[in-house]
Amino acid sequence: MNGGPDAASTPDPGWRPFTVPNLISFGRLCCLPWFVWLVFGAEDRWAAALLLGALGATDWVDGWVARRFNQVSELGKILDPTADRLLLLVALVVMIVDGSLPLWIAVLALVREGGVAVAALVLAAAGARKIDVTWWGKTGTFLMMFAVPSFLAGASDIAAADVFGVLAWVFVAAGLPIHYWSACGYVPQALLAVREGRAARAV
Repeated sequence: MNGGPDAASTPDPGWRPFTVPNLISFGRLCCLPWFVWLVFGAEDRWAAALLLGALGATDWVDGWVARRFNQVSELGKILDPTADRLLLLVALVVMIVDGSLPLWIAVLALVREGGVAVAALVLAAAGARKIDVTWWGKTGTFLMMFAVPSFLAGASDIAAADVFGVLAWVFVAAGLPIHYWSACGYVPQALLAVREGRAARAV
């Protein structure tokens, strides 16, 4: 959450690569191979669900550290949402192959993530300024990052699997609509970013 609404008010934070929040985001990315191995190598869905849930929770931690200790950075505004997106994409693909996630949920989530990624590339090519992640965007991602491991835990052999199965549907029922709502909310920001980017180049 290095790129949250509060971070946007910080004047010229600079790249500052060696901050604690950036290290947390980088560490989350480094855990992706471990997650894949837990699902396919160790065949331990419960351990994989715990790891994925922990990685989702640290998304809040790095944002809090960035704001609380004035460690907001331009790199963090890029690295944090990138880590969020990669975590969700890898988890979705792994669980499609594993069969522990309903296909229609995975497809809807992948379409949203793919659409946002393509839009970001188009905006960059159009010379738009960078758009900070919104509160709704972070909330939707946060809920989906708990829905997905809950489905994984629900497909495991632990005693509380049925409970996690119910929680998974609760999280996805809230998270998926917010995920799409937040994507729609970026449209006016994107148009403004293109105008401001072009104006800055014309000066």
